[in-house]
Amino acid sequence: MKDILIAITGADLDFETARSMARIMAMQENGETDCLAWLDARQGRQSPAAVQCEIKGRPGWEVYGENHGGRLKIIFNDGEYVFIHG
Repeated sequence: MKDILIAITGADLDFETARSMARIMAMQENGETDCLAWLDARQGRQSPAAVQCEIKGRPGWEVYGENHGGRLKIIFNDGEYVFIHG
């Protein structure tokens, strides 16, 4: 899986803005894309939400995204928001 790291400074980044930016970037990289998993560390939420465990030190939502075709992980502000796209 390819990681893209993005740092936004000087403006407050909210979840919806980050999600929109991630989708645009994923479409540029992969063409048509689906968001398979995400993390909103600011609010303490992730999807899939039922995956609360860690697998070999990695959060379950991240493993889920990778194992379901994730090819691109877009990380905002050192993990404040993370989106895995297929």
